[in-house]
Amino acid sequence: MTRARQNANVTAAVGRNMVINGAMNVAQRSASVTGIGASSGYFTCDRWRIDTSASAGRLTMSQTADGPNGISANCIKLDCTTADTSIAAGENMTIQHRFEGQNIQRIGSGVAGAKQITLSFYVKASAAFTFGAELFNGDNNRQITKLFDTTTDWVRHEITFPADVDDGSSPFVDDNTVALFLVFHLHAGSTFTSGTLNTAAFADTTNANRAAGIDSFYSSTDNNFFITGVQMEVGPVATEFEQEQISVTQNKCQRYFQKFGSENAFDFMNGFGIASSSTVLQSPTYLKTNMRSTPAVSFSAIAVADTVNSTTAITAAAVSNTVNNSKIALIEYTVGSTALTQYRSYYVRANNNAAAHVSFDAEL
Repeated sequence: MTRARQNANVTAAVGRNMVINGAMNVAQRSASVTGIGASSGYFTCDRWRIDTSASAGRLTMSQTADGPNGISANCIKLDCTTADTSIAAGENMTIQHRFEGQNIQRIGSGVAGAKQITLSFYVKASAAFTFGAELFNGDNNRQITKLFDTTTDWVRHEITFPADVDDGSSPFVDDNTVALFLVFHLHAGSTFTSGTLNTAAFADTTNANRAAGIDSFYSSTDNNFFITGVQMEVGPVATEFEQEQISVTQNKCQRYFQKFGSENAFDFMNGFGIASSSTVLQSPTYLKTNMRSTPAVSFSAIAVADTVNSTTAITAAAVSNTVNNSKIALIEYTVGSTALTQYRSYYVRANNNAAAHVSFDAEL
């Protein structure tokens, strides 16, 4: 069932929403990224991934202050900057939200007593389009998709998916790996559209049935797509969108991604460390919260400095160990020359660049 309606009064439904950052309020990486489409990844709003394959289409993804009144001040905006009207079979472009298995046990998929799931979200676009909302069970390769329409005004859609009892032998794995994908299909080739849309019940995945009947976001550079207020909850009824304090949302997002940034060109970044050799500094870092798994490290414009402010640019970084359930990370920073004195203490700072940062990524 799909139901569209205008903005409604908000009442709390604490803890019902399994989606993290459904209000698009947290964007640790960037507020806007251009030229997206050649590769998949997380670019702006936390927990929202662009997944793409084979398309020549390109887009700008932004966290935009244009949300529906009373729901969220923010939304994701996609702006088509390069059209792709010659769609090859294997092309696709989706927005995804990925769920850890241990966070969705309440659904009870694949077992007796499995629950219905109701998805609700607010969308608008530059024109009338038809797109698809899919639940894809990655643990057991099962899926179901429902179509929804856009207008140029904010509309809320409520979609109830049936319980997936299956044969009772395929529950979600109860761990920190990805088990369920929420997928918004916005562009796809015949590999995903040439069949009959699977709408009635969860079924073993046939790719041709996943996005049949959708329009293409890449049909014109005039196209824009906006989404916010995304909520997924157990049961057949959509409650009003859950309003969550920003500190709570930030903490949830930081389980998957954390960014330590600089406010000026000389900010200290990640504290002190000890040189284990002439090229490697070992620096313990206290992360903002426990992360899902041992994170990967990325960085820009940071340096090792000594007590007389002699700096050496960092060329590589990696987490060599974590303790306290991935709350404390031992980082090994590598410099490009034998500039360090073994066993001497140094600190890590921005290398004369206000955009300097160190990021930790444990995304699904």
